[in-house]
Amino acid sequence: MQDPRPHLFPPEELVPRYTDKYFWRTRRIVERFGDCRVTYAVFMRRPVISAPRLALDWLERVCAARRFAVEVELLYPEGEWVGAGEPIFYMSGPFAGLADLETLLLQKLGPACVAAFNAYTMCTDLPRTAFLAMDARHCAGAEMAELMAYAASVGSARARRESGAVGFIGSANDATAHYFGRERGLGTMPHALVGYAGSTVRAAEMFHETFPDEPLYVLVDYFGREITDALAVCERFADLARAGRLGVRLDTHGGRFVEGLDVARSYEVLERHAPEAIRTYRTEEELRWLTGTGVTAAALFWMRENLDRAGFPQVKIIASSGFSPQKCKLMASVGAPIDIVGTGSYLPERWSETYATADVVAYDGVPRVKVGREFLFPEHARARRRGSREGAAEARD
Repeated sequence: MQDPRPHLFPPEELVPRYTDKYFWRTRRIVERFGDCRVTYAVFMRRPVISAPRLALDWLERVCAARRFAVEVELLYPEGEWVGAGEPIFYMSGPFAGLADLETLLLQKLGPACVAAFNAYTMCTDLPRTAFLAMDARHCAGAEMAELMAYAASVGSARARRESGAVGFIGSANDATAHYFGRERGLGTMPHALVGYAGSTVRAAEMFHETFPDEPLYVLVDYFGREITDALAVCERFADLARAGRLGVRLDTHGGRFVEGLDVARSYEVLERHAPEAIRTYRTEEELRWLTGTGVTAAALFWMRENLDRAGFPQVKIIASSGFSPQKCKLMASVGAPIDIVGTGSYLPERWSETYATADVVAYDGVPRVKVGREFLFPEHARARRRGSREGAAEARD
């Protein structure tokens, strides 16, 4: 059966085309002067959540195609916290077989581990909020989209285990839905559908007529009448609202305030719902997320206030637009009323932080690594790993 994800698992014969040339040349040199068995330490320079499955799946496939077995010692299984510089895994095998795999292997590891860390942080900060992975259109191709959805599922699963968080409930497309236990992607409508329909209510009607069995989540910011249009949709679909199958999505861009708000009114809203939010030191960015333009804490409280006053307490609020780990943390700190966050902002912001590294640490069983990287030797890493496990066990006891 042909693999449905060739972008993620390119065949072995394409490896020379996509690997860095000096790795390919190393393979040729080793083949000429004699092979040896090597052990690589694979690590990252910043704390992450281990998300190695896709990288290791690819490694095993390629090694099988090359007809040799690779031995992998996974020090930090999927979902575990990894410290900066800690080897996530060791891989051992013939140098000629492994030398030119490094480029593609690291591409599949580093970004996923950082994205998993970000997803975990967001889910932990907002444990009662569901998350929807809407990152695909911000990714650099299908392979990255696959890695990021996988990472969100890993970080989310850890947050569920640790804090009972709702976590990520799905992704926005079918190809990655399986990471969240689904067959299909989630989502209702883009702004373009509202523009096509000519009104927010008509867009909702069109969607419901076409997909009557789906929950109805409606974008309400297209015409700049977030409150007016949200209430109009609720009135039109009152039965869905009462059944909890209706939601309004706030995606107001940063160029204007949500309907009915300005800076002064935003402060008034926060004074009613989260007075401590504005009585402490805030950075300029935090103030913008609290009382500025776009989807702010004040805007979310304001929407909830209007929905409840109109008799629609069961209607959900979906928040999107720049919900990064930092913005999620702020929203959590003030208790912003969010039922679902649609986000692609768990994607790594500083791409340089996603760089994974692999160093050979043993040649035919003889420990050897470049000066300064001795901490990668297996005996050192295993000792640190044992210490961290013992420390965690003591903390639990």
